[in-house]
Amino acid sequence: MSISQTITDFVTLAIQAGGWMELDRLYLQNRVLAMIGEESLDSVSPTTVTKTSLELLDELVDRAIKNSIIQQGSVDLESFEAQLMDFLTPPPSVVNALFAQHYEKDPADATDYFYKLSKENDYIKTRAIAKNIVFSAETEYGPLEITINLSRQEKEPKQIAAAHQVTQADYPKCVLCMENEGYKGRANYPARTNHRVIRMNLDGESWGFQYSPYAYYNEHSIILSEEHRPVMISKETFRRLTRIIEVLPHYFVGSNADLPIVGGSILMHDHYQAGRHIFPMERAEIEHYFELNDFPLMNAGLVKWPMSVIRLQSPNSEDLVEAATLILEKWRNYSDESVSIRAFSEDGTPHHTITPIARRKGQLFELDLVLRDNNTSAEHPDGIFHPHPEVQHIIKENIGLFEVMGLAVLPPRLNDELQEVEKYVLGKENRIADYHKEWANQMKKDYSLKEGNAKEVIQQEVGKIFARVLADAGVYKRTEEGHKAFKRFIDSL
Repeated sequence: MSISQTITDFVTLAIQAGGWMELDRLYLQNRVLAMIGEESLDSVSPTTVTKTSLELLDELVDRAIKNSIIQQGSVDLESFEAQLMDFLTPPPSVVNALFAQHYEKDPADATDYFYKLSKENDYIKTRAIAKNIVFSAETEYGPLEITINLSRQEKEPKQIAAAHQVTQADYPKCVLCMENEGYKGRANYPARTNHRVIRMNLDGESWGFQYSPYAYYNEHSIILSEEHRPVMISKETFRRLTRIIEVLPHYFVGSNADLPIVGGSILMHDHYQAGRHIFPMERAEIEHYFELNDFPLMNAGLVKWPMSVIRLQSPNSEDLVEAATLILEKWRNYSDESVSIRAFSEDGTPHHTITPIARRKGQLFELDLVLRDNNTSAEHPDGIFHPHPEVQHIIKENIGLFEVMGLAVLPPRLNDELQEVEKYVLGKENRIADYHKEWANQMKKDYSLKEGNAKEVIQQEVGKIFARVLADAGVYKRTEEGHKAFKRFIDSL
């Protein structure tokens, strides 16, 4: 395909996206022409476009590299690509108007529109996400989901050096601020020219809805406060979560906890994560029902899950908010030294919070409340309810919202390391890490390993370790002592 045809097709997609009209064609073609360093354009009649937006982007970038406008591996390449894809992205006012039009038909129709746009304009890095290693592992709690995250590209030495030379700036304040919309980016900050945010009003406050560039599950989205303020679990959190699933009833929504060790990686900006995905924890059943005296019409129970989960169900969202607030306030002040549960340090530092997840079940609102405790000890300096040392060769990071729900997002190092483990158990030449050897030797004892089954066995064993990690993070262990201690807390409600 000639570069003239590529430009023409690219502009056709830009017009179809809804931000431009046919009258804008010459203007757009000349803008793209200048960006990639071409001086003239052959006359090409617009036809049905047969290539994807990403294929056309690659052709435009290749020509820009050939014309020495940009260099392969340059710190500016991501920004250059985002600026090109910005032509395929209507301005924020138009995106919000189109979202509203689709929403009048059906909320799912609106998110379908926005999700498709965010993939086609390369804001959602679909090709990078496709590199992730994804599998499931059977456990006593049902199948758990495992992802080895390979989607984020490793930076080249020149890029790292350039990032260090950039003057530190506080604009945008963080990667979740609304000020990212349309931001060009810099060497040490991602390009967001093609980024759009849907505005939401949650009980009089301005919030934004966007998709995650590096999604870990279907329609992985972020709902963020317009105000740059820390994550805080409160009554208002529960109310916003139930409000969000009224607005987007086909999505779940949850929040990371608001304390270090048990919280997520971005605690400085109040936000929630949502999407159209059924996590393993949602499939887990209630194994013990109990009554809340103040809410006689509410279903309440303990979920069969390695972490300590209280599930509430009610057709009345405000009852759910009030009940969740009661449990949060009680848990924040509750201690049980017999099972190492302490609400406060001697200096008054709080250690208890909740990871909440909301979803719709027909006419019912459902809220899972996962009890969290971030105490440390001499035996467990990383956290008493954190992955313990014997499993840290696989997972040593914080157990955040995704992990709580049964999705392990594992670091890239494990892709190569597990391949070396496989070679080791098969008796091949290998470079296995020392910290995997005890685990690998145990697998050699437990299984008859060969070429046809070694990889599957290793993956299933990773899943079992993930289940142990969740059990480590559970404040009430699934033992007779743990069940009795959990019941004491429930009785206190």
